[in-house]
This record gives sequence, structure tokens and C-alpha cells, in this order.
Amino acid sequence: MTIARKITIIVFTAALAGSAQALSLLDAYEAALEHDPTYRSAIHESEAGQQTEIITRASLLPNLTITHTDSKSVGNQKTSTPGIPNDLSFRSQVSALTLRQPIINMEAVAGYRQGQAQTNSSRARFSGQSQQLIVRLVEVYFEALLAQHRLKLAHAQLDSLTELKRVNENMLMKGEGTTTDVLETQSRHALAQAQLIEAQDELYVAQLRLESMIGREAVQLHHLSDIFRADMIFLPGFEDWRALAIDRNAELVTQRHIVQSGKEEIRKSYAGHTPRVDFVASLSRNKSASFITFDRDVELATVGVEVNLPLYAGGRVNALTDQAKANHARAEAELDAIMDNVLVELRRQYQRVYSSVRRIESLELAVKSAKLLVHATEKSIQGGIRINLDLLDAQQQLFNSEINLAEAKYHFLLAYLRLNLAAGTLVLDDLRKIASYFTPADSAPENLTTTGAMQK
Repeated sequence: MTIARKITIIVFTAALAGSAQALSLLDAYEAALEHDPTYRSAIHESEAGQQTEIITRASLLPNLTITHTDSKSVGNQKTSTPGIPNDLSFRSQVSALTLRQPIINMEAVAGYRQGQAQTNSSRARFSGQSQQLIVRLVEVYFEALLAQHRLKLAHAQLDSLTELKRVNENMLMKGEGTTTDVLETQSRHALAQAQLIEAQDELYVAQLRLESMIGREAVQLHHLSDIFRADMIFLPGFEDWRALAIDRNAELVTQRHIVQSGKEEIRKSYAGHTPRVDFVASLSRNKSASFITFDRDVELATVGVEVNLPLYAGGRVNALTDQAKANHARAEAELDAIMDNVLVELRRQYQRVYSSVRRIESLELAVKSAKLLVHATEKSIQGGIRINLDLLDAQQQLFNSEINLAEAKYHFLLAYLRLNLAAGTLVLDDLRKIASYFTPADSAPENLTTTGAMQK
């Protein structure tokens, strides 16, 4: 690493330390609650869905209306009887207060039950979207962390190859090295530079995705602590998870309410055959209501029962009922399909959690062995047993093992969250548990370091 590059890194690190604070998972979640467009859309969708029950309930409650009519009538009559006026023009005013209360209205009852099912479906859907917010946030957060880790390793690999390239060139100038060693190192060095550029682009995109979700800069992130162990998280047996998923999975709960809504739609459609009985009361004040009473003011109060008996609607009621039955059957089939998908996803994430524990253990051993291999290869080259290519291969093996280990740890934590999401048990405490495994980084983030290096 050149002196100029080191100075650039120190300057950027100092500037960052004075102006920015590492963004934790919980901080990012709080920001996403306020800014994430997908979640804000879900909030408004839920607010609209909560009104469905109120709207449909209104059909069962009293309906009170007041009407007022002010009109002028113009007319005349021809008559041979003396004393009877020929001009029938008059101005009339009619005011009426009417109360209507359903007594028997099966369509309104079914509509209200359907509204309840739709409101419950909206609540369940929003619950699922709230859980998905946690998973989506952790995905983009881990993506940015992994991109930073790859960039850090790419820098380390490039620095190592730069130093090896310098050593080989010096040895060649002294007549102790070979042109083959120099060419091999130059080739790997050029490839490492290309990988560094790719890692920079990957980090840039990952940070953009995170920042677009939380609405703020995400330069410094908390990093996974070295004390984290995959076996720190205890999981019950799969059958317990399966029972939870069947009962609480947000998609399944939502679809069950949709099925119930379809059942009430059948009843509502069939109610077109049933009579409707309403209690009706009205109070009216008529001033010159007609040409017969144009010179009188009349007040009337009426109370009664109104019966509406459907006779024939051209087959509309039967068609609507058959349509509702078909839609209900489709909703039930969709429920079965969702059930299958949920259980498959549950099994997939359950297996990933358990297999990730073993994979992390294997990769930790691989990283440890790769480090020892690099050290041993360097010693063997000094003793003339190994060649330069062996060291390059050992370094590449170490780089790949460290990347795979980091990916395995992040994938394990994601699988744990997705398992809870599939089971419908994902809550904020699960995010807090995951966040507890992360601590602020001690050094500047690699993206600023890289920026300084590239500018130099």
C-alpha cells in the first residue's frame, strides 16, 4: 500500500468519524417504517380495508333522510260553472323526514358478514406485509454488508498481490527469480484489480438499495460480531413449526378470510330471492302540495311496515349465485395451493437453518486451513519446495473461503427470519435478537476507502 493511499484512507476515516454514526439494524428498521414506499402503501391499503366492515354494517342500521321540495306549478282550467277560478297556478313546498329500519334483509346481513371477512383479510395481509418488511430490510442490509466484506477482501487480495508482484520483480532484477513468476503474478494482479472494480460497483448498488428503503445515507453499518455462533439459536422441531404455519401464516390467514368472504357472497347473491321487510316512519309538512290543496297547509305522520317480495329478475339472481359459487370454489383451490407453497417454503428454510450450521463450521475450518496453507506455502517457496503459482492458488483459496464463510453466516440469519415469516411468528423481538449479534465497525467502511484509493 502506497503512502499516498494510506494518507487518503486516514483522511476519509477521520472525516467520517466526525460526521457519521454507524447505522444499526434497528435504526434501519425504524427508518424503513417511516420511508419504505412498499410499507407505506401497505399502511394505506390497510386503512382502506378497515372501512369495509363499517360500510357494509350501514345497511343494517337505521337510515334517516330529510327532503325538501320547493316548486311552482302553472295551469288553468276551462269551466262553465260560475265562481270557480280558471287559474290553477300555485307554489308548493313539501318537507319530509323519513326513517327506514331494515327488519328482514338477508342480503344486508350476508353483506355485513362479507365485510367483516374482508376487513379481517385486510388485517392479516397487513400483518404479513409488516413481517415482510423485516425480511426485506435485513436482506438489503446484509447485501450491503456482504458487498463491503467482499470489497475489503478484494483490497486485501490486491495488496497482497501488489507486494508479491514487487518481490518477484525485484528478485528477477537480481537474477534470483523467473519471468514466469512475474507473469503469473501480473496476471493475478490484473484479475484482482478487475475484481476490485466489480466489488466497488456491487457495493454502490447495494447501498443504493438500502438507502432507497430507509430514506437516509447508509455509509457505516454494524458488522457481525466475532462472537457469533450459529448454534446460539435454538430451534424446535419441524412439526411444531408446521403447526404454527398452518395456524398463523399471514398468507394462509388472509386466504381463509377470502374463502369466508366468498361463502358470504353466495348467501348475498341468493338473498335476491328472499323478501325484504323494512320499518318505515315519516313526518311531512306540505304547503300547497297539489292543485287540490293549493290553499292548505298539511302535516302528516305515517308509521308502517314495507314488504318487498321479489318475483322475477330475468335470471339475474340465479346467475349471480352460480358465479359466486364458482368464485368460492376457486378461492378454496387457491387456499390449498397456498398451503402447499407455505409448507414447502417452511421446510426449505428449516433445512437451510440446520444445514447452515454445519456449513458454517466447515467453512470456518476451511478458512483456518487456508490461512495455514498460505503461511506454509510461503515457507516452502523460501525452501525451494513450492513455486510462486502455489502461493497464488493458496491466496485465492483463502479469499474464496472467507467470502463463502461470510455468505453462509448471513444466509443462516436470513433463513432463520424467513422460517419465522413462513410460520407467521416473525416479530420485532426476532429482529432485536439478530441485531444483538452485530456491533459497530472499528474502521472506516470500505466504500469510502476505495473512493479515496481510486481518486489517487
